[in-house]
Amino acid sequence: MSVDKAFREMISNEIEVQLKPLRAAISRLEAGTADLDGLRSVAERLAPVAAAMAPLFGAQVAKPVKRGPGRPAKTAAAPVSGKRRGRKPAAGGARECAIIGCGSPSRTKGYCAAHYQKLRMLTKTNRRPSAWADYAPSNSVEDVKLPRGRAAAKALAQANQGST
Repeated sequence: MSVDKAFREMISNEIEVQLKPLRAAISRLEAGTADLDGLRSVAERLAPVAAAMAPLFGAQVAKPVKRGPGRPAKTAAAPVSGKRRGRKPAAGGARECAIIGCGSPSRTKGYCAAHYQKLRMLTKTNRRPSAWADYAPSNSVEDVKLPRGRAAAKALAQANQGST
């Protein structure tokens, strides 16, 4: 017997010893899945009988829901936890926003939420028009179109130069 053959036999014996618990676990799993398949077939055969008998005993049987691909079905609205931010518009005779043509209900200082944020930004950058007064009457203030991009940067720079 050569050393090579003895070495190969020793390695194969060691591998067999190490794999024996794994093989036993796999055989137990295969036996368990066979049991599960048997239980599943019995449940499928008894499902129509259970559905027919459930109303007699007051039990409810869940019907399987088949869904296609896409988002999951919406469930009942979950209660909102925590406090919501902002103020709700006044009930009934809610005033409209002070900006002409906006039509949204006013929330703060006579402006809707969007225009109030614009008012805050204009005040912060010292560009607030005099017509944008607090608690202005509904539909009485002309909207301001703000510049964007480079023009906005220039306008902010001019406003900062004027304030300092």
